[in-house]
Amino acid sequence: MLQHKRILVTGGAGFLGSHLCRRLLAAGHEVICVDNFFSSSRQNVLDLLENPHFELLRHDITLPLHVEADEIYNLACPASPIHYQADPVQTIKTCVMGSFNMLGLAKRLKCKIFQASTSEVYGDPEQTPQHESYWGHVNPNGLRSCYDEGKRCAEALFFSYFREHHLKIKIGRIFNTYGPNMQPDDGRVVSNFIMQALQNKPITVYGDGSQTRSFCYVDDLITCMVNFMDSDESITGPINMGNPTEFTILELAQKVIALTGSSSQINYLPLPSDDPKQRRPDITQAKEKLNFTPTIDLETGLRKTIPYFATLLKK
Repeated sequence: MLQHKRILVTGGAGFLGSHLCRRLLAAGHEVICVDNFFSSSRQNVLDLLENPHFELLRHDITLPLHVEADEIYNLACPASPIHYQADPVQTIKTCVMGSFNMLGLAKRLKCKIFQASTSEVYGDPEQTPQHESYWGHVNPNGLRSCYDEGKRCAEALFFSYFREHHLKIKIGRIFNTYGPNMQPDDGRVVSNFIMQALQNKPITVYGDGSQTRSFCYVDDLITCMVNFMDSDESITGPINMGNPTEFTILELAQKVIALTGSSSQINYLPLPSDDPKQRRPDITQAKEKLNFTPTIDLETGLRKTIPYFATLLKK
């Protein structure tokens, strides 16, 4: 029998957060959605405001939060380079002070807490695919370090609370995820390519396009996240969450052009600083411990995503 819970989702109006809120509501839970709207949009959850089981709070988690909940999903943090590099100090504060505040709340409530970590903790990896045992290859003071090192510190905080206070923690390392509710100007490769293609503008590819990424459709990612939270308390992670099928950036550009029927040409620009050459998760743990296998391939996911961006352009 389903146990109805009151669940706090920080960053709940963001791309992943809004999908998670919907999934939890559909499962019969109450949801408290907390967001400061720095890199998210109220529009993502506007239709949920009439749901009596949904509550929206404008709040920055770098400040203490006093609510009651049975579980916490900590997703709050800008996740695209454009947003997290716009205010690197705030990004680090969100990763570190935000995690500290949410861990303190979970400790007071004696509840389970999920941390949305990232594949960025592996930096520009020297091994592929990336297994959770790999410590990473990260520039500690580069342009991306506010996010990379912020998330690494957050993981350290979570495990410190686990060891010292026996807190029930779950740490998921999220790999490239895409789908509806992404911000059109977030600078992520899928949203960039689709927006450029729909407007027949040049598709911006950095380097020669041979760098690889593994793209996970949002519905698959949310399934993995919920499975993880519902798993045995002994399973703390970190666990890689994503789709291990690897594509070059050039292949992605070509797929987007074909699926949109665009006349866009590809424009090659220099690689940004510390841009990873490869990004592919080893999801053995997710398969074995969380019964998770991605079901949506890249072409199917893009077909589900493109209409969302096309609608935005019509507004």
